[in-house]
Amino acid sequence: MNPLRLLRRRAARLTILTVTVAALIVGAGFAGYGVRGSGGTNGMAMSGNAAAAGTGVQPAPANLAPLPQPQVAPPVGTRGPELVKYNLEIKEVVAQLDDGVAYHYWTFNGTVPGPMLRVRVGDTVQITLTNPSTSSVTHSIDLHAVSGPGGGATDMQVTPGHSATFQFVAEHPGAYVYHCATPPPAMHIANGMYGMIVVEPAGGLPQVDQEFYVMQGDMYIDGTAGQPGLHDMSMTKMAAETPDYVVFNGSVNSLTGANALQAKTSQTVRIFFGDGGPNLTSSFHVIGQIFTRVAPDGAIADADQPSEWLTNVQTTTVPPGAATVVELKPDVPGNYTLVDHALSRAMKGASATLHVGGDQLDPNSFKVIQMGDGGSGGH
Repeated sequence: MNPLRLLRRRAARLTILTVTVAALIVGAGFAGYGVRGSGGTNGMAMSGNAAAAGTGVQPAPANLAPLPQPQVAPPVGTRGPELVKYNLEIKEVVAQLDDGVAYHYWTFNGTVPGPMLRVRVGDTVQITLTNPSTSSVTHSIDLHAVSGPGGGATDMQVTPGHSATFQFVAEHPGAYVYHCATPPPAMHIANGMYGMIVVEPAGGLPQVDQEFYVMQGDMYIDGTAGQPGLHDMSMTKMAAETPDYVVFNGSVNSLTGANALQAKTSQTVRIFFGDGGPNLTSSFHVIGQIFTRVAPDGAIADADQPSEWLTNVQTTTVPPGAATVVELKPDVPGNYTLVDHALSRAMKGASATLHVGGDQLDPNSFKVIQMGDGGSGGH
């Protein structure tokens, strides 16, 4: 056979194989998560039906408002190991994604990200997950801090109207993501089902003046960005990894204006930053600031590994399903913008504001000699 024809035939077979494998993965709902328990395989079937049941964009509700913001959990301090219990409830809610744009969110406890869980190494952590009868599908939880099948999700598939409980020992300090892992997991995550669990080392983290909790997520709607109305998720866009929105804490402008993060000069600021995904890697950066310390990949140092923190970092990479802890100490007042430094994503919503008040500590640390004539700006 002609070598060129043979090469073309092999390329065609490879293309067919690639498409077939991709279709099987999506169709199987990422069944490798090993669904077992009260949800069984119904979680996969129900999620698939929900994805296929889109009826187009409906009018947005008149009382449209953004989701409430999750709070930073208080530091653990110097206490010893103990039993810590968390109750998480699934809430499927309609809220504002953008001006005039409503979205059907799936959440833990009604926020995106879900509640920040905070324990110390050696704690026994008990998680109860309740899925109310009003839910449309099976939901679950997979915590990356768990050493066990599915991060707990294998046994925590919960159908509407039921609950489940499991416990684990927090063996490793760090900042970890948790998320729903009901097949297909990417669908549940894209709808807002992710959060963070922080496992502090023995003795706790060093005290700082301000702590903030921020997570990035990419969102895919059955319409176009900015289109008024009530939207559901687009499985097609999600599979193609072409988000309409990339947001911090669930919606556009969720951490700007009246909701901006607040600090003062001379204060040490700590940000627990995670990337829920489901697809995009974040290049987390605060414009006009340098991270004095970074826990790369959320690997919080402890007494046995004191050198894991990096110092003087400009931008840190956070893959989907990962987290980090950054610290900074602003000495010049003003507004500082949190971004994913893949900067086109700022136009899709990945932007937040850190407002720093107070006086400039050193008048020579930042000084304008001659103002530019193009107005204010940045990158």
